[in-house]
Amino acid sequence: MFGKTSLRVATGALLLALAPMGAMAKTYQHSLGTVDIDGVPQRVVVLGYGSLDYIDALGVTPVGMPKTLLPKSLEKFQIDSFANTGSVKEVNFETLFMLKPDLIIAEGRMADIYKDLSDIAPTYMFRIDTTDYWKTTQEHWRTLGDIFDKEEHAEQLIEGVQEQINHLHAKVEAQPPRTLTVSNSGNSLAMFGTNSRFSFVYEEAGFATSTSENVKSVPRTHGNLISFEYIADAQPEVLLILDREQAIGQSSGKAKQLFDNDLVKSTPAAKNNRVLFMDPAAWYLTAGGYQSTQTMIKELNQVIAN
Repeated sequence: MFGKTSLRVATGALLLALAPMGAMAKTYQHSLGTVDIDGVPQRVVVLGYGSLDYIDALGVTPVGMPKTLLPKSLEKFQIDSFANTGSVKEVNFETLFMLKPDLIIAEGRMADIYKDLSDIAPTYMFRIDTTDYWKTTQEHWRTLGDIFDKEEHAEQLIEGVQEQINHLHAKVEAQPPRTLTVSNSGNSLAMFGTNSRFSFVYEEAGFATSTSENVKSVPRTHGNLISFEYIADAQPEVLLILDREQAIGQSSGKAKQLFDNDLVKSTPAAKNNRVLFMDPAAWYLTAGGYQSTQTMIKELNQVIAN
């Protein structure tokens, strides 16, 4: 016969055993809603390079990821022991099903198929707001640190990068250089200011903007269309150039030929060797990554006058 205490213990154990799966799950918020995760995920599929860059630094090894345009900094994942899920825009659903993930980490380029991904496994959206880069990056780093039970390691990574940002900002704030950030797609040029995908240059790093007073730009959602005459009139002290065609694998090296002209050479940036062709993977493909964020900081350090 059970005593009252033994009966209570046995009843509690039985109720715990009968509790539905997910009863102990933790709920995490992201840009498209919430995700419930029960325990520390073991079979993780990552569908973007920023999140892959970060969880690699966190010490988490995924079972699959996209391999089209895989950045050199992540080339160790190219080997066959890691499944290829496709590209950062298109996922191979057959491969994804077969991997039987207990967590999918998706990025902004997969937002349209978020529901389809969620039907396969719990899906967390690692979506960086590039107009508020470092704040949203830290939020994702901390959330993933909690998901993988690596909170302390996540804080160490954040503190290390924050120290680098502080050092960069301190060097810049004494005399912020007038800076123009541009991207080329073919022969078309677009400029990006403080409230753009390159806000890190101006907000976190503290660079000043450089604009033309006499040559017009054409406003667009993704960067204002400009001409080389605009660049010459703006007279930037620093010129940052992203070769978008190289970033998406359409060409390599065309931007350097395109910007090798007298209008660009007339700027203080060119005269003082402060024209930088930005790392296309770090700035365009791996937003919110650990290595990529440090690459961004390193490159901006290179164009600061000593």
